[in-house]
Amino acid sequence: MPLNIKVLGPGCEACDWVEQQAIAALEVLAEENPDLEATIQHITDYAEITRYPILFTPGLVINEKLVCAGRIPKVEEVVAWLREALDGARGA
Repeated sequence: MPLNIKVLGPGCEACDWVEQQAIAALEVLAEENPDLEATIQHITDYAEITRYPILFTPGLVINEKLVCAGRIPKVEEVVAWLREALDGARGA
Protein backbone atom coordinates (compact mmCIF):
# COMPACT_ATOMS: atom_id res chain seq x y z
CA MET A 1 0.00 0.00 0.00
CA PRO A 2 1.42 3.38 -0.90
CA LEU A 3 1.85 6.04 1.73
CA ASN A 4 -0.38 9.07 1.35
CA ILE A 5 1.15 12.10 3.06
CA LYS A 6 -0.55 15.46 3.42
CA VAL A 7 0.91 18.68 4.74
CA LEU A 8 -1.83 20.93 6.08
CA GLY A 9 -1.36 24.67 6.13
CA PRO A 10 -1.68 27.95 4.26
CA GLY A 11 1.68 27.65 2.53
CA CYS A 12 3.86 29.36 5.12
CA GLU A 13 7.54 28.69 5.78
CA ALA A 14 6.70 26.25 8.60
CA CYS A 15 4.52 24.24 6.21
CA ASP A 16 7.38 24.07 3.74
CA TRP A 17 9.67 22.80 6.52
CA VAL A 18 7.21 20.04 7.41
CA GLU A 19 7.10 19.00 3.76
CA GLN A 20 10.92 18.93 3.64
CA GLN A 21 11.00 16.77 6.78
CA ALA A 22 8.54 14.35 5.17
CA ILE A 23 10.66 14.16 2.02
CA ALA A 24 13.81 13.51 4.07
CA ALA A 25 12.00 10.77 6.01
CA LEU A 26 10.85 9.14 2.77
CA GLU A 27 14.44 9.15 1.54
CA VAL A 28 15.49 7.26 4.68
CA LEU A 29 12.74 4.67 4.17
CA ALA A 30 13.45 4.36 0.45
CA GLU A 31 16.98 3.18 1.27
CA GLU A 32 15.46 0.32 3.29
CA ASN A 33 12.58 -0.34 0.90
CA PRO A 34 13.36 0.58 -2.73
CA ASP A 35 9.82 -0.35 -3.83
CA LEU A 36 8.25 2.20 -1.47
CA GLU A 37 5.43 4.19 -3.06
CA ALA A 38 4.37 7.51 -1.59
CA THR A 39 2.58 10.70 -2.51
CA ILE A 40 2.86 14.08 -0.82
CA GLN A 41 0.15 16.72 -1.11
CA HIS A 42 0.21 20.21 0.31
CA ILE A 43 -3.34 21.07 1.36
CA THR A 44 -3.91 24.82 1.59
CA ASP A 45 -7.70 24.87 1.30
CA TYR A 46 -9.11 25.84 4.70
CA ALA A 47 -12.29 23.78 4.23
CA GLU A 48 -10.25 20.66 3.55
CA ILE A 49 -7.85 21.35 6.44
CA THR A 50 -10.78 21.56 8.88
CA ARG A 51 -11.78 17.99 7.97
CA TYR A 52 -8.96 16.93 10.29
CA PRO A 53 -8.84 17.43 14.08
CA ILE A 54 -6.29 20.23 13.87
CA LEU A 55 -6.20 23.46 15.86
CA PHE A 56 -2.88 24.86 14.63
CA THR A 57 -0.97 24.48 11.39
CA PRO A 58 1.25 23.14 10.09
CA GLY A 59 -0.16 19.66 10.23
CA LEU A 60 1.04 16.33 8.96
CA VAL A 61 -1.35 13.56 7.93
CA ILE A 62 -0.20 10.05 7.02
CA ASN A 63 -2.77 7.72 5.44
CA GLU A 64 -5.58 9.98 6.68
CA LYS A 65 -4.32 10.00 10.29
CA LEU A 66 -3.22 13.33 11.78
CA VAL A 67 0.15 12.60 13.38
CA CYS A 68 1.45 16.09 14.13
CA ALA A 69 0.03 19.61 14.38
CA GLY A 70 1.26 23.04 15.34
CA ARG A 71 4.97 22.28 15.09
CA ILE A 72 7.73 21.06 12.81
CA PRO A 73 8.55 17.42 13.59
CA LYS A 74 12.04 15.96 13.50
CA VAL A 75 12.89 13.67 10.60
CA GLU A 76 13.26 10.76 13.04
CA GLU A 77 9.70 11.31 14.24
CA VAL A 78 8.35 11.31 10.69
CA VAL A 79 10.30 8.13 9.89
CA ALA A 80 8.71 6.44 12.93
CA TRP A 81 5.22 7.56 11.90
CA LEU A 82 5.78 6.36 8.34
CA ARG A 83 7.02 2.98 9.58
CA GLU A 84 3.96 2.72 11.82
CA ALA A 85 1.69 3.46 8.86
CA LEU A 86 3.48 0.86 6.74
CA ASP A 87 3.23 -1.74 9.51
CA GLY A 88 -0.45 -0.96 9.93
CA ALA A 89 -1.05 -1.30 6.20
CA ARG A 90 0.73 -4.66 6.10
CA GLY A 91 -1.28 -5.92 9.07
CA ALA A 92 -4.59 -4.88 7.57
